[in-house]
This record gives sequence, structure tokens and C-alpha cells, in this order.
Amino acid sequence: MKKVIITGYCHQILQDELTAMGYLVNYEPYISYDALLQEINNYNGLIVSTRIKVDAALIDKAINLQWIGRLGSGMDLIDVPYAEQKNIQCLSSPEGNSNAVAEHTLTLLLSLMNKVNFSYEKIKQHIWAREESRGEELMDKTVGIIGFGNTGSRFAQLLAAFNVTVLVYDKYKNGFAKDYIKEASLEHITRYANVVSFHVPHTAETHYYANATFFNALQQQPYFISTCRGKVTNTDDLIQAIENKKIKAAALDVLENEKLSSYTETEKNQLNKLLSFDNVIITPHTAGVTKESFFKTSKILAEKIKQL
Repeated sequence: MKKVIITGYCHQILQDELTAMGYLVNYEPYISYDALLQEINNYNGLIVSTRIKVDAALIDKAINLQWIGRLGSGMDLIDVPYAEQKNIQCLSSPEGNSNAVAEHTLTLLLSLMNKVNFSYEKIKQHIWAREESRGEELMDKTVGIIGFGNTGSRFAQLLAAFNVTVLVYDKYKNGFAKDYIKEASLEHITRYANVVSFHVPHTAETHYYANATFFNALQQQPYFISTCRGKVTNTDDLIQAIENKKIKAAALDVLENEKLSSYTETEKNQLNKLLSFDNVIITPHTAGVTKESFFKTSKILAEKIKQL
């Protein structure tokens, strides 16, 4: 009998669908890497989320593995080229949480522009900071989107109601311009955008893509948002950009290191510095985590596995 191990928290629909396909399902959402390494040879399928790194050592042990399924988006924790070299197919379900991430991105943007977090903190101090909380409207602004995959394109769709101009840079896509959505170069975005939002995977190419060079090229002092991967942004350079007023405010759903308990003194100082700014919002990588996306990512992944 074919066997699959699920190492991430998922909706029951995925287990039910896999069982219906004839798999014996082992649901281990808290299994450690070391424990998985010891038993991965028993499985034909592996499902992961954001906890387990599927590296060459694990793949070498997976002598019976036929496919790897990723709940949600982002394949940066999976050595996809090595897996495919071993004839292991790799799947993901980014369609399942793209709307959730897009809505969260819009939430962060509107919160920044209307100084929601700042004014709430003042209220908690019993300070009625009405004038200091004066915000600005998104209407008629220019929004730069870097990366036009599932989440970037969905975010652009949500912006339709605001009468904005959307400038999109995607190195690997073209021919998508329509109405208020324009194809643009990175230079166009750094020159004209009042908002910059990152929606790219973390790869060797995008590592520290948002760095000092990028921030110093910004000409409109835009709002900066990242809901993709933490290592796309150089934290030190972001802090300098805020201090030097190269950006107006920043919202992050991701950090370079999201295991706060493992922080070095340098990382603690970086985080404390970010938290000291009135114009920064940080959420704990929850952009794609909604009740709806919990179901959809599991359902879509099951459908893709069924097509193998």
C-alpha cells in the first residue's frame, strides 16, 4: 500500500482525499527533521509546510519517494532541482492562499497610510493624538508591485477600487498589462511608486533584493511592504532606509529569522529597533493564514496529487 506522511498542519480534507486515492496517511504535524530522516524511506509521498527543510540529505534517504507536496506557496525549503534529479515530483498550492496574502497586504498598507497602529498606541496611553494621526488616501497613488505571481496579481486586482496606477515589475513575465496595471522596469517603480510591495520567492537571485542600493534609488519616499519572504529584505538596510527617510513607513509580515527564541544579540537589536519606530508594523507571517486558505491550500494540493 502506498504511504504518505504529512508534516504540516492541514485541513482534514487533504487526509480524506489521500485516503480515497489509496494512500495510508500518517499525520505528523509536529515531527522533527531528525525523526523524519529516520523514517522517510517508508513513504511514497511527503507533504510539508514551513517547518521541515527538505534538503539533499533527506532526499537521499527517501528511496521510495515519488512526490513532495508543499502546503501553500514558496519552495525555498525544498531542494527542488535535486529532488527532480531523483525523479521526485514537486508540487505546491499557492492558489490556495494568494487571496489571503493579498488582503493582508492591503490591510497593512491601509493601516500604514491611516496610521492606525500609531493612533491606537497613543489611545492606549490615553493620548488623543488626532492631528498627529492624520493619514493620507490611497486613491490616485502609484503602487509598485515586484513579482506578479499568484499573490502579486491578486493584490493588483484588489487595488482596482482605489483608482491607482499599478506598476508591475516581473523579470519572468510579460504581456499582462491591462487598464490600470502597467508593465514597468524596476527603475520605473523606484522613480514613480508611492507604494512598493514585494511578492517574490526567496531564491539566490532575490536574496537581499531590497537592499541599500534599492532603498537609495527610491524617489517618492514610498510605503514599503513585504509579505513574501524575510530574506528578500536586508534588515539593516531597511532600518537605515527608515532612519534616512528613504521610505515613509514599512509593514512586514516576514522577518529574516522568524524563530525569535533563537535570536542572537544582533538580531534582538534589529528587532527592537524596528519595534521602536512609530511607522512600522510587523505581523508574524500570518498573511496567508486564514480559515479559508487553510481549506483551499489542502484541497488544491489534493487535486494536484490526484493528477500525478
